[in-house]
Amino acid sequence: MVTMDDTLTVAVRVKPGVSRARVGGRFDGPHGPALVIAVTAPAVDGRATEAARRALADALGVRPAAVSLRAGAASRDKLFLVDRPAAGLADVLRRLRDGSAE
Repeated sequence: MVTMDDTLTVAVRVKPGVSRARVGGRFDGPHGPALVIAVTAPAVDGRATEAARRALADALGVRPAAVSLRAGAASRDKLFLVDRPAAGLADVLRRLRDGSAE
């Protein structure tokens, strides 16, 4: 997780095609510690990426339009940008990654 003045970069590990969607947990991936997002959508035509983007927005309490893909369109390991994150958002993300906010 990297914070800038008006954006937050979030490393994510997507698990597509699961029976139950969930956000939480940690995966040590190529971008460092990543938040695990499991989605029911298959990894076809960007559907899992879009589902993960929306799930991340929901988990962080921001509009889906505030979350965009920065890297990893064809990978399970992705970087998302969150525009204008609210104060305390980094703490929420940390709890999700650690699995203590499930």
